[in-house]
Amino acid sequence: MASKQNFNGESFTRPKVVCIGGGTGLSVILRGLKKLPIDITAVVTVADDGGSSGRLRNDLHMPPPGDIRNVLVALAQTEPLLESVLQYRFENGEGLKGHALGNLMLAAMTEITGDFTKAVNAMSRVLAVRGQVLPASEQDVVLMAEMTDGTIVKGESQIPKTGKRIRRVFLNPQDPKPSDGVLRAIEEADGIIAGPGSLYTSILPNLLVKDVSEAIRASQACKVYVCNVMTQPGETDGFMASDHLRAIYDHVGERLFDVAIINNEVPPLKIQRQYAKKKQRMVIPDIERINKLGCHAVADNLLLYQSVLRHDADRISAHILRLIRERMAQRQSG
Repeated sequence: MASKQNFNGESFTRPKVVCIGGGTGLSVILRGLKKLPIDITAVVTVADDGGSSGRLRNDLHMPPPGDIRNVLVALAQTEPLLESVLQYRFENGEGLKGHALGNLMLAAMTEITGDFTKAVNAMSRVLAVRGQVLPASEQDVVLMAEMTDGTIVKGESQIPKTGKRIRRVFLNPQDPKPSDGVLRAIEEADGIIAGPGSLYTSILPNLLVKDVSEAIRASQACKVYVCNVMTQPGETDGFMASDHLRAIYDHVGERLFDVAIINNEVPPLKIQRQYAKKKQRMVIPDIERINKLGCHAVADNLLLYQSVLRHDADRISAHILRLIRERMAQRQSG
């Protein structure tokens, strides 16, 4: 934790917060957290193998940049136009079609610096990123899944498409080395946040990197899991909130988190019907089962209605800051 001073010269503690995940879920939360007086480190999955990221990964033998790009944009202090440029996806052009410009910039930075983490750091400076962004690993990691019928599926992008239920996911190679700074950030954290995001393809790949889950469990930080609002086809069909935690614990061991933040607001019927067409439904907040897993449930209306349902990042961020400050106060009092 870092000490700062306010305008009266009084000292206060600025919490260090590590956020773990990938995809759009992590980016949504970071947009709320970056407004708060905290130091942020985002640890981002590198298991993506689809779309622009997958093509760059195969062509240039670099970690997939897509999730990193989204996180950089979420934490950047940029004009809206620059954000639109970074997220722009080419619709035409041989070799260009389908690529996001931000992905190409990260690819160029990687070749210039000779190192993906250095490329991310350089992009962070260019974009005046509020915090630190770290790939979970720099190794060429492939996400694998064993389905309940015993079949093995290779590739993050393919796993949800099988129509089968997932028994477990694992990395190839097993126990890839974490990027420099990841374990240190976890060790020094006052708060560690996982989620929201795709359970098997965004959250668990980070926790399966060598020593990451062990470092989280050993940490004295407030450890929070932010549960998804809706189920995800091909990953969490029929899951309640406690099933998300159970799946994580089945992979990396019990009692990884102190708190689970879950939504308890039922979406309007119109929204439910919209999602039902995609075979998605609200994640039921089964608080008693969460508590039996040794995790305190914080339930609130966390819904934000846009063209799709999103987490209310500001409300979740307020809960996160309160929980971290409470834990810090407990540690300071003895």
